[in-house]
Amino acid sequence: MQDDYVRIFDTTLRDGEQSPGATLTSVEKLEIARSLAKLGVDIIEAGFPAASQDDLEAVRRIAVEVGNPPADEAELARPVPIICGLARANKKDIDAAWEAVKHAARPRIHTFLATSPIHMKYKLKMDPEEVVERTAEMVAYAKSFCDDVEFSPEDAGRSDPEFLYLVLGEAIKAGATTLNIPDTVGYTTPEEFGALISGIMEHTPGIENVIVSVHCHDDLGMATANTLAGIQAGARQAEVTINGIGERAGNTSLEEVVMAIRTRRQMYDLETGIDTTLLTRTSRQVSNFTGIPVQPNKAIVGANAFAHEAGIHQDGMLKHHETYEIMRPDMVGVSQSWLVLGKHSGRHAFKAQLAELGYELEQEELNRAFKRFKELADRKKVITEADLEAVVADQISQPHEIFSLDGLQVACGTMGMPTATVRLRGPDDQLYIQAAIGTGPVDATFSAIDEIVKMPNTLQEYSVNAITEGIDAIGEVTVRLQADNGSIPQRKLPEQNVSRPRTFGGHGVDTDVIVASAKAYLAALNKLLVASGRYGKVETSAKIARTAKETVNA
Repeated sequence: MQDDYVRIFDTTLRDGEQSPGATLTSVEKLEIARSLAKLGVDIIEAGFPAASQDDLEAVRRIAVEVGNPPADEAELARPVPIICGLARANKKDIDAAWEAVKHAARPRIHTFLATSPIHMKYKLKMDPEEVVERTAEMVAYAKSFCDDVEFSPEDAGRSDPEFLYLVLGEAIKAGATTLNIPDTVGYTTPEEFGALISGIMEHTPGIENVIVSVHCHDDLGMATANTLAGIQAGARQAEVTINGIGERAGNTSLEEVVMAIRTRRQMYDLETGIDTTLLTRTSRQVSNFTGIPVQPNKAIVGANAFAHEAGIHQDGMLKHHETYEIMRPDMVGVSQSWLVLGKHSGRHAFKAQLAELGYELEQEELNRAFKRFKELADRKKVITEADLEAVVADQISQPHEIFSLDGLQVACGTMGMPTATVRLRGPDDQLYIQAAIGTGPVDATFSAIDEIVKMPNTLQEYSVNAITEGIDAIGEVTVRLQADNGSIPQRKLPEQNVSRPRTFGGHGVDTDVIVASAKAYLAALNKLLVASGRYGKVETSAKIARTAKETVNA
């Protein structure tokens, strides 16, 4: 292994599964193992075979199906991963680990024994001399089965360094090929942990013949920093989990270590074999299977990792992405950055989003729309495209109100079919009444309106929000319609040589959400009608009235 290469040892299926409530089935473990292999993980710690027969079978199946090259070697894009099983330093555990991993093309046994004073005294009830003797004996026993043996002095972060040098030296003599230094309880700081690895590299006899690994926990929030400090001190294997899941506060996050090495290449001058474009996909799979959600502000794979709401940040992003992004989203499998429109957003991002929707506003129009947007953003956390359409409709260049709601009555419940009777006032000031049934009161209302207006469309979005609190809350409804093919010309996106169907938003407010829904739907339909040219120019009201009457009576 080249000196500038860091092996990625993933323990999502072992240490990660120990997260409270994160138990995985054998099938789920296998699917995650396949994803880890595609990701380019060097070593997969598939489980703790001695824990149960089911765990042994899960590790064995991963060894067979993931730990061997495919039948057609032409399909093999990268080396198959090493499949590793964990074992305590006793023969029963090591036997179980070997039984599980021996089916892999590249098997590894990983055995461990605590070395800190507190663990030796209270947990193991062993003297330091007994720990040294047991280490040498069990590493040699594992070596009798498997050429690739990893040894971990548990709680190394709180162990005496001089004692560690002795124990690790005996593990090397007994045949260990990888020495893993765990900060089991997340106790050390980066300076301390880096110094510990440096001391091991300098004072352990035979260390030049093995790979030094680091395994850090996040109890003080320093797992990734400690891991990177250990790598800088000479470690060339990082033990990590997807999303940083694991015991208590979790383990070092795979995606954070890998992207730190890649993004700060000038700092570390190292590389990994990870296909970073698969990070987000793998993160979501692990989250779905374990039931542990990824926090929105999680580095690299969180929902907000490439989202920008602050106006200053959005303005910078629109000018050049490197102003506020140190990596491109597509590097980790995210399609694009996200400018989140909210109360912190600025005028530049607002204007750019409106342009994407096909609106190019004059300065006075933009000022009015931006004021309305800020008012809306104070009430809503997330502003959708439909909201923006409503902002423009409410404040700017309102289309002529060809049809308006004059009356609405609905009947619904468990006794009978939902029915709505709608009375609309047309452009000729004539009233049109229509009744319809539907799957619910809103559907029935929209169907009745459609019978009067007769404008083909597809409902793209329907959203209801409470503007105020309490049982008498005012309901705010936004809808978005898409013109059916042929109804009106498609629009070209600004600065892009592509077209897409026109969409029209509508916005309605009322204490009765059915009434608000009817208002919103009519607002969107009126815009669609004007764009269709069915009634000609809106200024010629007499022509509008005549054409509308002909349409309704047809």
